[in-house]
Amino acid sequence: MESVSLLAARVRENVERVIVGAGEAIELALVALLTEGHILIEDVPGTGKTMLAKALARSIGCAFRRIQCTPDLLPSDITGLYYFNQRAQEFDFRAGPIFAQIILADEINRATPRTQAALLEAMQEQQVTVEGTTYPLPRPFLVLATQNPVELQGTFPLPEAQLDRFLLRLTLGYPDADGEREILRRFGAGDPLAALAAVASAEDLLEARDRVRDVLVAPAVEGYIIDLARETRRHAEIELGLSPRGTLALQRTCQALAAVRGRTFVLPDDAKALAPAVIPHRLILSTHARLRERSAAEIIAEILRTVPAPVEQEAR
Repeated sequence: MESVSLLAARVRENVERVIVGAGEAIELALVALLTEGHILIEDVPGTGKTMLAKALARSIGCAFRRIQCTPDLLPSDITGLYYFNQRAQEFDFRAGPIFAQIILADEINRATPRTQAALLEAMQEQQVTVEGTTYPLPRPFLVLATQNPVELQGTFPLPEAQLDRFLLRLTLGYPDADGEREILRRFGAGDPLAALAAVASAEDLLEARDRVRDVLVAPAVEGYIIDLARETRRHAEIELGLSPRGTLALQRTCQALAAVRGRTFVLPDDAKALAPAVIPHRLILSTHARLRERSAAEIIAEILRTVPAPVEQEAR
């Protein structure tokens, strides 16, 4: 998996020329790209969500489009529509912004449920159907959606079934003092994004994605992933546990993370590192847990401490 780790290192180093102090988020974004998953970032404005999406797109030479979600946004504003071409005297299809390789869906919870459904359908199927005609979307295809956890007035929260479509849910957070000082210096001298060049291509990424599938998941590690999933289904504070789709997502992301870190096999530590980003948004907590103001992240942390992990020799 040396070629995959070298590719990931190049892209990560390039993105870090623009994004400061978000190495873990960049690594998770690479994991999503290598598994053809999508990311939901829940964070306050100004933490670098748009910059991350743009820097990723430029680093791998992919087309980037931004969709600003608002209550009056229509599904056709995303997917495209047919219009009458008076010169040709026929209807032509005008593609919407979804026909790009990296999409930033800003404040997705401000769009109406109908528009959210159109976007999430494209994410899941990697195709768009307009007036009975199906159009494939370009690859690689990554949707990076954002939500503001503070301003909830006038929003349409994503239902659990649609949250489950996102491979990862994460936050960027604020940088530390040294990181913020570095941001001031970099952007005070100019815009580093403007000078960012591609260090890989879409073809490189698709080839790396095929290699990720060859990463070994030993029976012991597979059993550990299943044990984590089953524990969420019988936990007293969880009403609806991890679905089989979530279990598969955890295994695939573990394979991608192992490849990014230069290994040909998955370790239990990969599952421990990825579980907080893969699992919590797929759970529904019990009423008792919500009354106690318990979070899904806290419960997953407890499960990771209590479920025994296999030793490294078994993982190999």
